[in-house]
Amino acid sequence: MCLSHEVLTAAYQGFLDQLTDAGLLIPSGVPGVYGHSGVFERVLEGFDQSITRRSAHLNAEVIRFPGVLNRQHYLKTSHIESFPDLMGSIHSFTGNERDHLGLLQKRADGEDWTQDLKPTQLMLTPATCYPLYPTATGTLREGGRTVDLRSFVFRHEPSIDPCRMQMFRMHEAVRLGSPEQALAHRGLWMELGKEILNAAGLNVECVVANDPFFGRGGRVMAVSQKEQSLKFEMVIPVATAEKPTAIMSCNYHLDYFGKAFGIHTADGQVAHSACMGFGLERVTLALFKTHGFHPDRWPADVKHELGL
Repeated sequence: MCLSHEVLTAAYQGFLDQLTDAGLLIPSGVPGVYGHSGVFERVLEGFDQSITRRSAHLNAEVIRFPGVLNRQHYLKTSHIESFPDLMGSIHSFTGNERDHLGLLQKRADGEDWTQDLKPTQLMLTPATCYPLYPTATGTLREGGRTVDLRSFVFRHEPSIDPCRMQMFRMHEAVRLGSPEQALAHRGLWMELGKEILNAAGLNVECVVANDPFFGRGGRVMAVSQKEQSLKFEMVIPVATAEKPTAIMSCNYHLDYFGKAFGIHTADGQVAHSACMGFGLERVTLALFKTHGFHPDRWPADVKHELGL
C-alpha cells in the first residue's frame, strides 16, 4: 500500500507526539535531534547489552571511536559523491581578535556570521565503521579481523519521523578478510541479528535494500546494489504498519574499503569487508511501539532479556 505524504506525515507526527508526551523524547527545536529520558536510555542500554551477551562467542575485538572522523580519511571514501546531502562538516573560528569583533558585529547586525568560520580537520562520522578502516591499513593477520564498534553517527536528514534522527548511535560488527570471510560474517549476523531482535519481542522481516545514493547516478548505484544483494535490512512497523522501519542492516562492501585504505589479507589480496549495524535508537523506539511506553508492564521474557 502506497501512503500519501499527508498520511505519512500525520503518522509520524502522531507517534512523535506520543513519545514526547510520555517524556521519552525531549524536543530540541531542531527536527531529528532529541534528548532522551532515563527510561529511554535504560531500555537502549539493555538492548545493547543483549547484543554484547549474545555475540560474545565471536570474540570480536572491541574498539570505540568518537563521533568525528579525520577529514582526510573521509575524503578517501566516496561519501561526498554518494551522500552529499547527509554529510556534516565541522567548522570553527580561527581568526584573531579583530576578526572576532567583526564576527560579533555581523551577529549583532543579523548578518551571516557563519561565513567567518573555517573548516577544521574533522567531519562528523557518517557511519560507525568509517574510522576503523584507516587504522587497518596494511596486512591483516591470518584469519582476518572481526571488530565490535559503537559510536554516534550524524546524517543531515531532518524529519518529523522519530526514527529518522540526525544524531544517533550504531552498534556494529565489522569483518575484514577474504570475500568468503566477509560473506560468512554477513550471513552469520543476518541469523544472529534476527535472533537478538526476536528475543526482545521484535518480529522483524529481512528484506533486500539499498542505500539512499544521491542524484541520477545514485539511482543507478541503488539498483546495482539491490541486484547484487549487497545490503539486507531487518524491518518492523514503528510509526506506521504500511511503511516499516529498518532497525538493523547487514552490508557486504566487496573490496571497496580495502582498496580505499590499502588493506590486504595475509596472502596479499585486497581485503573485503562486511558489517552489521543495529540502530540503537530505532530499536528502542520499536520496543516502545511494540510493548508500550511502560517497561515495567512489558512481557517477563523481554524484561529479562533486557535486564529491566
